[in-house]
Order: sequence, then C-alpha cells, then structure tokens
Amino acid sequence: MESLSGLFYGFSVLITPLNLVGCFIGVFLGTLVGVLPGLGPAASIAILLPITFKMPAVTSLIMLAGIYYGAMYGGSTTSILLNIPGEAASVVTCLDGYQMARHGRAGPALGISAFASFFAGTLGVVALMLVSPAIVSVALRFGSPEFVGLLLVGLTLVAYLSRKNRFQALLMAIVGLILGTVGTDPVFGTQRFSFGITTLYNGVGLIPVVMGLFGVAEVLTNLETGVEQEIYHPQLKGLLPNLKDWKASTKPVIRGSVIGFFLGTLPGMGAMIPTFISYAVEKRCSRTPERFGSGMIEGVAGPEAANNAASEGGFVPLLTLGIPANVVMAMMLGALIIQGITPGPTLLSEHPDVFWGLIASMYLGNVMLLVLNLPLIAVWVWFIRIPYGILSPLIILFCIIGAYSVEGNAGDVLVLMMFGSLGYLMRKVSLEATPLILGFILGPMLEVNFRLSLLFSKGSFAIFLNRPIALGFLIVAALLLLSALVSPWLAKVVKGGSKKTESRA
Repeated sequence: MESLSGLFYGFSVLITPLNLVGCFIGVFLGTLVGVLPGLGPAASIAILLPITFKMPAVTSLIMLAGIYYGAMYGGSTTSILLNIPGEAASVVTCLDGYQMARHGRAGPALGISAFASFFAGTLGVVALMLVSPAIVSVALRFGSPEFVGLLLVGLTLVAYLSRKNRFQALLMAIVGLILGTVGTDPVFGTQRFSFGITTLYNGVGLIPVVMGLFGVAEVLTNLETGVEQEIYHPQLKGLLPNLKDWKASTKPVIRGSVIGFFLGTLPGMGAMIPTFISYAVEKRCSRTPERFGSGMIEGVAGPEAANNAASEGGFVPLLTLGIPANVVMAMMLGALIIQGITPGPTLLSEHPDVFWGLIASMYLGNVMLLVLNLPLIAVWVWFIRIPYGILSPLIILFCIIGAYSVEGNAGDVLVLMMFGSLGYLMRKVSLEATPLILGFILGPMLEVNFRLSLLFSKGSFAIFLNRPIALGFLIVAALLLLSALVSPWLAKVVKGGSKKTESRA
C-alpha cells in the first residue's frame, strides 16, 4: 500500500510540463541512440550529461533514464533490419531477428521486440517499486563500516563479472581509485596529487573523463575500423505478431524479464550478459534448438525482454544503496551528486520526489516507447543511412562543448582529449574502461567512509570485525576477489592435466 501511494505521488511529480517534456526527449533520444550504430547509451549520456546540470534534479534524472532504457528499445531496429546492433546489448537480436527479416518476417520481429521490451520494462518498474523500499529499510541501519564493506563488494564484483581478463579489470578499478584521490582531501581540505595544476584543484572532472573514455574513444575506434552496413530492404507489413508468434514468445518474454531484472541488479553486469544468458536458456528450453539462428521468434523475444528488464534492474542498487551497477548508472550517480543529491538509503526519505518521480516516468516512458517505435520505423531507417563520416565530427564537437561548458575551463578540454586517447589505446590492448569509471566514482565514497570509520574507532581496524554486517561484506568481497584471481589459474591447471591424460591414452 505504501508503494502504491508513493507511485501516485510520483505521477503528481511527473505531470508537470517540464518533466513530461524531459521524459519524451529522453526516450526519443534514447531510441535514436539505439538506432545509430557506433554510439551507444554510455557515450550518448556522457555527451548529453552537461546540459542536464541546469535542469531540476528530477527532470535531469528522468531524461537520462529515458535515454538509457530507450536505447535498449531502439537497438533492436538496426539488429533486425540491417544486421547491425545499435548498441552492445542488441548483438544477440541479430542472430534470429535479421534472419526473420530476410525470410519476409521483419514486421513480426519488430513487433514482438517492441511488445517484449514494453512488458519487460513495465515488469522491471513494478519490481523496482516493490523491492527498493524493502532494501532501503535494511540499508538505513548501515553505518560507515557497513558501507565500506558494501563498496568493496561492488568493486570486486566489477572485476569478477568482467567479460575479459579479471586481473586487468582489477587493475583498472585500482587506477580509477587512484584518480579519485586527485584534488582536495575530503577530511583535511589540503591539496594532493594536483601538482600545482589549477584544473586539478577540484579533482579530475567526471564529465571529461567519461566523455573521453566513451565518446571520443568510440569515435576514434569506429573511424579506424569503419562502420559497414549490409543494407537490406524488408517489407514492413504486419507488425502485429500472429497467434502462433504470441504462443511461442510468451514464456521467453517472462523468462527473459526475470533473468534480465535480477542479473541487472548486480554491479558490473550491465544488459549485454543477461541477453546472452536469456538466449542460451531459450535454446536449451526449445524442442528445436538446432533451428536457433535461422529465424526463431523466441530468439528475439527472450533477449529483447532481458536487456530492457536489465536496464530497469540497474536502478535498484543505485537508488537504494548508492552503488552504480554499470557505467551508465555511474554517470547518473555523478549527475545526482553534482545536483547536490546523494543516492542511497536516505534518498527515499529526503528526496521522495526524485525517487518516485523517476519510477512514475518509467511507466509513462515505456508507453511512449511502444507508441514511438512501431510507427516511426521508417524514420529510424533514414537515420541509419547517415554516413558515419558526418556523425563522427559532430560527436567530437559535442564532447568538447560539453567538457568546456561544465566549469568554463579550457583545461577540461585537454583532460577530455587525454582520456579520449587513453580510452582508444585501452581498446587497442583490450582493457575495459568500465572498472576504471566505477573505481573513479566509488573511490571517494569508499575513502570517506573508511576514514570516518577509523575516526569513530580512534584508528582501530577492529571496527570492521566487530560489526557483523560489515564483516559479512568483507568476507564476501574477499571470497569474490580470491575466486576471480584463482579460477583462471585453476582452469589452466585442469586443462593442462586433461591434455596430459589424453596424451598418455
């Protein structure tokens, strides 16, 4: 009942002209971002983040959230029509969605994608609304030692769930922690690691770092590799799936929604991994798994539901604990902090308009996306055909304007270019930027809570061992860290042993 009254309050916050316009602009831009290859929600939010600083906190979060889950919707259009994932989480949709288009079933593929996304997004919002207050009631009992343990769990999960080398992901998180120490000491107010550079007195700016690592680096990488399009002109007739399609898709949509939401709440998971897991689950559950990849509608419905539910699930740790589950949530955390709002257990009590206004906007945003996506498919296809040679300089220009406009400091443009070059080099050597960003944002929070804990205990580390919740988090973090570092070594040992056995045989 409390959640229902909170939702009604959220709609009262939402139905103002500014918030409604912010919601519409967010989902519209998000769909466009998902449609355009080589951009993605992280880079787009990084570019657009500076313009939200002059908005009210509620409006800015509504718009940024709309861009994020809107991109999850839009990415399926290019995956189905052109075999090009508009963003990373839509890679799996290419497998069966494009084949459906080639077999003359582009309409049902796009239709089930839109309806699966709508169902999963709505279910995700309901789960977010019901789960968040319960988590908040527990988290309100946390003190500084508990938050230290929780933040350490978040950092180790980022490395543990890394898609590539876990040790390298840990190193990147450590680099992010070090970057977070640049600037003013949060306790004593003295300068550290700024080396007399005025731009660094307040620390390394979040906006130039994020825009450089994702926006500029993305452009440089795409200019090098090229964005090739295998254009296919399907017949967009019969967008509504038939009864057979609905029957085949119902269970995959439900399974994908559940998988996506719960995996999306895990730090470092994002929306891409749940789509692969959903696809694997549907292939395992199918009576004809050999037909997957040839145009099975279940291969579109499940992953599309999973990526949209995962985008909603990512808001759970952000809003309730102040822990970003992925890099997009990290940027939203940074946007709220700049607005003077600290996400966490007190958000619901101190800023209920932000909390419930965001949840209400997701209900309306999902309806807007369903209405927008199907009628405007021809418009999205036109945007797809814009040459990347025209888009890339515009993206760089927006990044420069965004970096400079935050504080009017030309030094931030240099920081942008430095991190853009760094991000490009990291991609060349297969280093992930996400652990660095999460370490950079979580680092100051970890430092402040760690030092406060030691101040309360007069320098005794026993405070972390004497409090059961803090100790539990530390044990979980240690086990995750140990597992992340040891499991690759064990895999090599087992693989080497099996080879020796085969050679003897």
